Amino acid sequence: MNPSRTTVLVVDDIDANRYAMGAVLRRAGHRVVPLATAAEALVELDTRVRNGVLPDAALVDVGLPDMDGFELCRRIKAHPEIATMPVVHFSAAATTPRDRTRGLDAGAEAYLAVPVEPEEIQAVVRAALRGARFRHDADARAGRLARLATATTALYGTSCPQELADTAAAAVTALLRCRAAAYVFGADGTLYAGGPPRNEPAGTTAAVAPLLQRAMAGCTGVRSRIAPAPLWPSGVLPTGEEDGDARLMLARSRADQPPVCLVTPVHATGGQDTRALLAHLAEATALAAESLRSAAEERHIALTLQRSFLPQHQPRLPGADVAVRYVPASTRAEIGGDFYTALPTPDGLLVGVGDVVGHSLDAATVMVELRHALRAYATDERDPAVLVRRLDRMLQLYHPEATATLCLALIDPLLGRARIANAGHIPPLVVPGEGGTEYLDVHGPLLGLGLDHPEPYRHQLASGDVLLMVTDGLIETRGTDLAVSMERLRQIAAANAARGTGALCDALLSAFGSREDDVALLALRLTGLA
Repeated sequence: MNPSRTTVLVVDDIDANRYAMGAVLRRAGHRVVPLATAAEALVELDTRVRNGVLPDAALVDVGLPDMDGFELCRRIKAHPEIATMPVVHFSAAATTPRDRTRGLDAGAEAYLAVPVEPEEIQAVVRAALRGARFRHDADARAGRLARLATATTALYGTSCPQELADTAAAAVTALLRCRAAAYVFGADGTLYAGGPPRNEPAGTTAAVAPLLQRAMAGCTGVRSRIAPAPLWPSGVLPTGEEDGDARLMLARSRADQPPVCLVTPVHATGGQDTRALLAHLAEATALAAESLRSAAEERHIALTLQRSFLPQHQPRLPGADVAVRYVPASTRAEIGGDFYTALPTPDGLLVGVGDVVGHSLDAATVMVELRHALRAYATDERDPAVLVRRLDRMLQLYHPEATATLCLALIDPLLGRARIANAGHIPPLVVPGEGGTEYLDVHGPLLGLGLDHPEPYRHQLASGDVLLMVTDGLIETRGTDLAVSMERLRQIAAANAARGTGALCDALLSAFGSREDDVALLALRLTGLA
């Protein structure tokens, strides 16, 4: 600690003592504020607290006229904003071990028996200031570590590269109290910049990408680099100055991953502890970025898998007008296992929708197996109840941890006869051409539980009737009762069925807005009734 930058209060009611003690401290380079009473000391401290210019230490005579030095020390230590200020008691009269004990118990850091050599006074003050600085540094370090832990939690809670970059930049600013920027690569190689708005020319962020790759070439872990401003595109470095250099803290966990980069002014990262905190934050950002990229890649694989096994064109079934829709959840949601099927068979049209429980690549994989198993079983068996039982046994045998819902219907396109099996799914909705929309009373247990499934439900469709099947991702909304959503679905279907099956599907998707889950829906109207 530089003595010329420290302020010491000297509290003593005897003028000569104040002068002598102050002279000793001034010779050591300290600024001295002489005070005669405890009341003056408390007023001075209160003023300095309000102005934000606290003293660094106080030398307090034990025998003050208005309040003894022990009580003054207790009041100082009870004030949260000045409690860390070291207090040194001194006295020419109270010099017994009991007096020293009282001073130390009141919270003082040291006790001087006067007369005392000037060198000892200076040494005791240096020791008191040194201890205060160590405590201050330890508290500051603990505070930074707490903010680092909070920032790390926030990093792992982000859901896209842009949010991660913004969160990382904000975390650096909170930790170091300086302007900062962060750069994070997305799964597609796009570089996202986070931090305060800057007047960057178009394409500036993209121009940084090869620089970051070169700076981390062949390296893993965390690397610190100094970036001279002239070597970087204008407006990129968050120094607040056009010619300011910056520190780049780069990190990546594996050589096949792109790096992340945290950028700060060089002057803000002079201390070793500060650079260590910045390195920890960069490492956490790199791991969070890798997790986001892995999730994005898994979602892309799952979506590709789903779409590759769903029909690429609108199904055309003889004797029926059929519309289907499959809509994945938002890009921030996990992949689900929704599917639909629409097959012509010798016994009629086999249509249905299903949903594998869960949101993961595993769920999508099970969905594909279920759909292909259904197509295979349907080559020699078309009864929906029999097909449901076979699919149930298939899940138990090959995927005992999985469950799924399925609503399956076999429809005679000439006679309108429908046989329907339901395994834990939302029942199908029938919209008659003459009005009176209703859900069919067809129920059954989930697939994969090994429970008995009832015989198929039978229903007669008339000319103009629409049969609608949907997965729960369309209508399930947090905070809304499912019965309320089902009633809304019934009303919207009744109002739009006459527009055609495709228009009906589009109206439902539009009415229920953004979704947190995948959606599959199928609408069918018979056109070849005898």
